[in-house]
Amino acid sequence: MGKLLYIKANSKPDGESRTFKISDSFIDSYRQTHPNDEIITLDLYKEDIHPLTNNDIKSVFGAKTDESRQHPILKYTYQFAEADKYVIAQPLWNLSFPAILKIYIDYICIPGITFKYTENGSVGLCHGKKAINITSRGGIYSKGTGAELEMSDKYLRKIFAFMGIKDFTTICAEGLDIIGNDVEAILNKAIAEAKATAKTF
Repeated sequence: MGKLLYIKANSKPDGESRTFKISDSFIDSYRQTHPNDEIITLDLYKEDIHPLTNNDIKSVFGAKTDESRQHPILKYTYQFAEADKYVIAQPLWNLSFPAILKIYIDYICIPGITFKYTENGSVGLCHGKKAINITSRGGIYSKGTGAELEMSDKYLRKIFAFMGIKDFTTICAEGLDIIGNDVEAILNKAIAEAKATAKTF
C-alpha cells in the first residue's frame, strides 16, 4: 500500500480551475487503478500557512523531537517525507507558480527530515519516490523563447531533486489564453495524458 500526497496550489475552486480539471482526472484514474493506496489531498489555500517568520525559522531548524511532529509547520514536513508519491497541481503565474506553493516548499525543506548537510554538501533524504507536476499555462513555455522564461517546472524539478526525488514527470496544458486556440481540445488532450499516466504512476 502506497501513500500519494496531492498538493493543490490554485486559488480558483475545482470547478473553475483548468489545472484542477487535469489533476483531478489524474487522481480519479489513479484511485481506480491503485485502490489500495492512500490519497491525501492538501489544498494549500485551505491550510493555515504563512511565510516563515524569524521565530518560525528558529523553531523548525532546531533539534527534532517527538513533539516536532505536532509542530504547526513541521507537521507538513513529516507528512511530505512519509509519502511515496506526489502530485503537484499549479498554474503558471508570472513565469512561476503561486506564492503559496513557495511558502509550502519552505515548510517541507527542513534539514534532518527531507535533506541533510554533510561534509560534501547537502544530500536529499526522500529517495525512491516519484512526483508529477500538473500545470496549465496561458502562453507557450515549453519551447522557443518562452522556454527560457519558464521558472515554475524548472524550479520544482530542482527542489524535488534537492530532496532526493529525481523521478519527476510533467503534464502541461499550454496556450490556453492564445486567441484562436481550441482550449477544450488542449485541455482534453492533457486530461487524456493525465489519465493514462496515472495508471502506471
